Amino acid sequence: MLRLLAKRHHDLTAARTRAVCRLHTTLCYLTEGHFPKRMSAGQAAAILARIRPVDAVGVERKAMARALLAEVKRVDQDLKELGARIAVEVVRSATTVTDVHGVGPIVAAYLIGYTGDARRFATVGHYARSNGTAPIEASSGPNPRHRLNPRGNRQLNHAIHMIAITQVRNETPGRAYYRRKQAEGQSKKEALRASPRSVEASPMRSGDVRDTKEVRP
Repeated sequence: MLRLLAKRHHDLTAARTRAVCRLHTTLCYLTEGHFPKRMSAGQAAAILARIRPVDAVGVERKAMARALLAEVKRVDQDLKELGARIAVEVVRSATTVTDVHGVGPIVAAYLIGYTGDARRFATVGHYARSNGTAPIEASSGPNPRHRLNPRGNRQLNHAIHMIAITQVRNETPGRAYYRRKQAEGQSKKEALRASPRSVEASPMRSGDVRDTKEVRP
């Protein structure tokens, strides 16, 4: 159930991004000025209200912008309703992964939905391979280096990455791990890349998926 809802959330988010990009482009043709990249429906409506086309092409473009704005509003409403539905299902799942700093209902849906039963992974390393957080060896001579792993489940990888980003920004064990990696000589990017593998950034630390003391669904 949560995997279905997570996929729906991903599809709606992608649809909103496409609609906002098209709306942004149309507004740029209609009038000069800088518009926010992450534009809300309210911001777009306010911009449209100030535009007064002077020719037939401008009138048609404004009509197109209104249609795109209506599409953004519909998707926003769908996302709001879906968010409420996901919150109910996450509570029903009786998971404790939401106790982790940076994990809300949406991220929990991705973690639980795409991880499934964590006991199917023999070790944490197997799970890291599955979600793409395990780095790829890229050492050169005596300098040990690793690069980003493009493989694995990308939806699950993104969810874990968002947890790590949130933890790095706040006083959490994840931030302490990030600082420790920097102290070991890693760059900011390398330390951030390693952060999803910290204790609180991974939803699987052992076979018992119901243990409240560890980070797992």
